[in-house]
Amino acid sequence: MASVSSSHLILFIASLIVAASVAGTFTQGVQRLSSALGDRSVDVSGDIRTDISIISDAGSSAIYQESGGDGMITVLVKNTGSRTLDAESDQIEVLVDGKYQPDVTVSVVDGSAWAGGNVAKVEIPQSLGSGDHRVKIIVNGDSDVLRFRIQP
Repeated sequence: MASVSSSHLILFIASLIVAASVAGTFTQGVQRLSSALGDRSVDVSGDIRTDISIISDAGSSAIYQESGGDGMITVLVKNTGSRTLDAESDQIEVLVDGKYQPDVTVSVVDGSAWAGGNVAKVEIPQSLGSGDHRVKIIVNGDSDVLRFRIQP
């Protein structure tokens, strides 16, 4: 009779040890997952608050100017989000006809900072031929595209 009680006691203690180790492992995993979700939510919040719109008129002749063989593309970009953006050329990615443009100039037109509702002027030194062209502006993961045509 005593051997049955002692074997039950050994099995009970073993099951408690297994349960405690499994619970500890799950607790650490849940804490790591919770921390990762918290970090990701901050990133997503910044992305959600970032929104831009190109407000340049695609039919306007002010988009592309050529003088002395050098061309300049000028695009007006409005910050339509709630986050103040950096109006720096290293914070904005520009693609012209699918090609990355590293030498862009960015300036805020209507204020000292590129806050919500303000407009930035992006100037891209690029010579273009006649025909259809495309400019894509990317800021903090948000992008907008301007399609325009240069008449021969």
